[in-house]
Amino acid sequence: MPAGQTVAVYGAYGHTGRFVVAHLVERGFTPVLVGRDARKLGVLADEFPGFDVRSAAADDAGALDRALAGVAAVINCAGPFALTAAPVIEAALRASIPYVDVAAEIEANADTFAHFAERARRAGAVIVPAMAFYGGLGDLLVSAAMGDWTKADEVHVAYGLDSWYPTPGTRLAGKVSAERRGGRRVRFTRGRLEYHDDALPTLTWPFPQPMGSRPVIGGFTMADVVTVPSHLSVPEVRTYMTTEAAGGVSSPDTPTPTAVDDRGRSAQTFLVDVVVRRGDARRGAVAAGKDIYAVTAPLAVEAVARILDGRTRTVGVASAGEIFDPLDFLGSLAPHITVTLQQAPTHRGRPGHRSGLDRDSKVDNRS
Repeated sequence: MPAGQTVAVYGAYGHTGRFVVAHLVERGFTPVLVGRDARKLGVLADEFPGFDVRSAAADDAGALDRALAGVAAVINCAGPFALTAAPVIEAALRASIPYVDVAAEIEANADTFAHFAERARRAGAVIVPAMAFYGGLGDLLVSAAMGDWTKADEVHVAYGLDSWYPTPGTRLAGKVSAERRGGRRVRFTRGRLEYHDDALPTLTWPFPQPMGSRPVIGGFTMADVVTVPSHLSVPEVRTYMTTEAAGGVSSPDTPTPTAVDDRGRSAQTFLVDVVVRRGDARRGAVAAGKDIYAVTAPLAVEAVARILDGRTRTVGVASAGEIFDPLDFLGSLAPHITVTLQQAPTHRGRPGHRSGLDRDSKVDNRS
């Protein structure tokens, strides 16, 4: 990677954007601070002196073009992505630079695949949506767990968060998504997204130690239902969320994250448990770490680094598990995330419905 290569961060002053800016600096990139609010950009510039600052509204194509002039890539951290993804992608295409975003909004990610896949492929452009804790990490874990399998019957992604203190951006994105769905819920089943009004069940998920079995909300659907089936032949993708985290993000009274270390991370811990089933055979992967917002930064920045130095497997709109070597990518995330691939017995019951999910041999440990 050339020293000082410039990367624009749109929404640089947001909670996740700040982590991305700091990680770019740590990795030797030169961030360009971009956003819609000139005052907030000024405050951020005081914290990160010496870097270029460019103001651009999402609906101002000329300002976006000026904001991306001369940069090598752009990372979009500005939600709601239903409003920002398309115009920033358009600007990136005009500038002939790769685009990465950290969108967790299911419909916004689906729109990116639907609206830009063919154009980006024809142009040889690279667009990677959902390169974040939700969507990107799960897709990498599923892709790594699949190994030599080309198809599977089911994918289960269980999120073991000990808490979830949402940012204002998370709340706004959730509000926009709920409005787009008319208050309905979404799931990926029989090979497509479906909207429904069914109540979500509370189940028991057998997380590996030290977390152990925990109650989870079944059908608490995250961006994995877009990223995983975008390139893997899996008709059922189901996601789960620990009840304490689901309650935290749903409650209007939950406070925002509080920093507990000099990196600005909160005390939140997570464990992501992936199970892939094909017939009676199951494969799995587990990732553990701290602070879902902070850990998005190494995911997005590593993606940009690999795109810029050519460590990619395709062009167009592609999720993390398709465009990158998933095992190698996951291995590069230490010490931010500890990842273990696991083999499991063939008779374990249905995931999420009993607490006897045994774990046996570790086939890869990238900690």
